[in-house]
This record gives sequence, structure tokens and C-alpha cells, in this order.
Amino acid sequence: MTTKAYYMYVIQCADNSLYCGFTDNVIRRFNAHQSYHGAKYTRVRSRHPLKLLYQEAFDNKHDALSAEYHFKHQTRNKKLDYLKKHGININNL
Repeated sequence: MTTKAYYMYVIQCADNSLYCGFTDNVIRRFNAHQSYHGAKYTRVRSRHPLKLLYQEAFDNKHDALSAEYHFKHQTRNKKLDYLKKHGININNL
């Protein structure tokens, strides 16, 4: 039996803000954000272009949602620390 993977992902917006979400298909969800059909936050034209910075797989939906929640409720500096600890170059953020 195969388990379905869920993902927490982070997008960098053109205004240098960070958007975090969760999905079961990162590419499809990122393309929705790119085409202004994703979350209301990423539909704002001045936030484009978008850059997918990070994605992390989880074995279940609960863990992916929990990771998203915890990331979103951190200060920007803690978000940047998290990304840096996970191998993301944060020099341009």
C-alpha cells in the first residue's frame, strides 16, 4: 500500500514577502499561484514573479498542515532561520 505524500512549501514573492502553503502536488499548486488562481495573497500582481524556495514532504496531511501552521506563525527572522537550516540561501531575502 502506498501512502500519499503531502507537502509544505514556501514561495518568495517579488515584494520579498514569503508565502507558505500545503498541498499534495507542489508543481500543480505553484502553477496555480503563478497563473493568479492560487491563494488570494499570491493573486496580487505586484507580488509576481513568484519563486518556489522550499518544499518538504510529509507522510500525512496532518503533519504537512502542522508544519505550515508553525511556519506561518513565526517571525520573519525565524522563518529565514528555518529556511537557512534547510539549505536555502537566504542572502537575497
